[in-house]
Amino acid sequence: MYDTILLTLDGTPTDRAIIEHVKELAKLARSRIVLLHVADGWAARTYGPDAVSPEITEDTAYLERVRLEFQALGIPAESELAFGEPDKEIIKWVREKSCDLVARSTHGHRFLDDLFRGTTATKVRHSVSVPVLMLRAR
Repeated sequence: MYDTILLTLDGTPTDRAIIEHVKELAKLARSRIVLLHVADGWAARTYGPDAVSPEITEDTAYLERVRLEFQALGIPAESELAFGEPDKEIIKWVREKSCDLVARSTHGHRFLDDLFRGTTATKVRHSVSVPVLMLRAR
């Protein structure tokens, strides 16, 4: 059913909820996991893949730690670091590569920001043709 699950991470403690949920789902469905984080700091937006910054170093290390968690459970996992606007990069990834499910944690509502700009989660779920699993972090 879910051969490939795209697990989008933002590098904050809210990721833990969806990581733990997807571990169980991936074991049941025998899924392959692709971890995706979009670096969106100044260096990442300005220089893209050529960016060098503490943010990029930390993001890369974080993805590797999470990837190893999945691998330790026997779940095939790989990671990718994208650069720019999170919603646009996630949508681009889903359209260009094959996945059966997008999974992500949500932070909940930040009323004024959501009202004027929308959330990454909302933009993604309205722009892709695969199911989106959103788990609100506590």
